[in-house]
Amino acid sequence: RNCEDSRYVTYGPMVHRDMERIANLRVIYESDDTRCVDLLRMKKAPFFQLCDLFRTRSLLRDSIHSTVEEQVAMFLHVVGHNQRFKVVSMSFRRSIETISRYFQEVLYAVGELRSEMIVAPPTSVSPRILNSRRWYPYFKDCIGAIDGTHVPARVPAKMQPAFIGRKHTTTQNILAAVDFDLRFTYVLAGREGSAHDALILADALERDDGLRVPPGKFYLVDAGYAVRPGFLPPNRATRYHLREFGSNRPRDQKELFNLRCSSLRLTVERAFGALKNRFKILYNRPFHPYKTQVKIVLACCILHNWILRFGTDEHVPAEGSWAPNNNDASGPNDVYPDNASWPAQRDTWAAQMWNNRCSSRV
Repeated sequence: RNCEDSRYVTYGPMVHRDMERIANLRVIYESDDTRCVDLLRMKKAPFFQLCDLFRTRSLLRDSIHSTVEEQVAMFLHVVGHNQRFKVVSMSFRRSIETISRYFQEVLYAVGELRSEMIVAPPTSVSPRILNSRRWYPYFKDCIGAIDGTHVPARVPAKMQPAFIGRKHTTTQNILAAVDFDLRFTYVLAGREGSAHDALILADALERDDGLRVPPGKFYLVDAGYAVRPGFLPPNRATRYHLREFGSNRPRDQKELFNLRCSSLRLTVERAFGALKNRFKILYNRPFHPYKTQVKIVLACCILHNWILRFGTDEHVPAEGSWAPNNNDASGPNDVYPDNASWPAQRDTWAAQMWNNRCSSRV
């Protein structure tokens, strides 16, 4: 009898739902760059070329009911606006299971681009340094800046004490190296929020596929790191942050060095600002498993580098209007002692800057 009854179970026409979905997608595909950035967090050119890349490499494929463009658009709605699958399912007229499946597929496809999108910086002198008397020749061997940032994390109750750091909430601490074009050259995600930045840097250096500093080159870091070959922090117990200077000029060579070091290291803070402005999922506690949360951070960094290939947009903060962060860790929290030779080298550069300060801007 049940079998006989099931023959009379009918489903309503789905043509109206399909028409609504096609209309919503047409708004995205046929809009201008401004509208596309609002909806997909990137302009039309990087969006369609990214979809073509996935299709060419067989990382994603068109199905009977969904194109690659729709799959990527659903993924960008989740990471760009921190929307739940239920909300996305209403916009795209798809089931929650379909949204979840395509989200995981696109997340894997983006992760496959890591080896070619997040690469080591060039060893040549950056044009940003070469064309500035404030930084050249003192920072000619600098290849980028390193810093950490905290992203809200959702973890099981038994893991929460390890993930509660100075933010007083559960976070994951992300270490990143950035070049002077705001591109991420190294990213280490997944460490607990209570871990000190210096410990995470040591972990990155010990990994087989970890951070590598070319001989004779160095990164700029904040005062929370020790002075060691390859990593140059500012002078401690001296004004360093741009906010502390204001309209006041440096009073000695250490303050002058810290001012120029801070203005150059601002690159990494602007990169973090652009990343979080674009992908709102990094501003809020996500609703995904923790392993997926780590993959999302890496995927957002990869997409950030991809978008910068096509130029900047309103999500990238301008250097003149960016307010630098002044919550760096202090010196007593250092894990490793300072190297003996690098502080002397820093003092030499500071003395040269001070003697030549009249020939360039502060």
